[in-house]
Amino acid sequence: MIVAFSVTPLGVGEDVGEYVADAVRVVRESGLPNRTDAMFTSIEGEWDEVMAVVKRAVAVVEERAPRVSLVLKADIRPGVTDGLTSKVDTVERHLSA
Repeated sequence: MIVAFSVTPLGVGEDVGEYVADAVRVVRESGLPNRTDAMFTSIEGEWDEVMAVVKRAVAVVEERAPRVSLVLKADIRPGVTDGLTSKVDTVERHLSA
């Protein structure tokens, strides 16, 4: 499964990069395949391991922020691995044709 999620601290002002970095650090330290862009962090793995990482990422932001917003989108497709790369490769192949 692939989960794309965004954790946003609320009530801490406009500059939230430090808080977001804390959440991304949790994801990267998980060892699961992941990718971060301007809007979301995507992580790939089995349901329980991915959701545990998302929960820890939210918790690390929650430690410092009075309120946290979580947006989550999941692609649940058993048996598929390397979806983070293969989905993008498919689009790129179509664009280059």
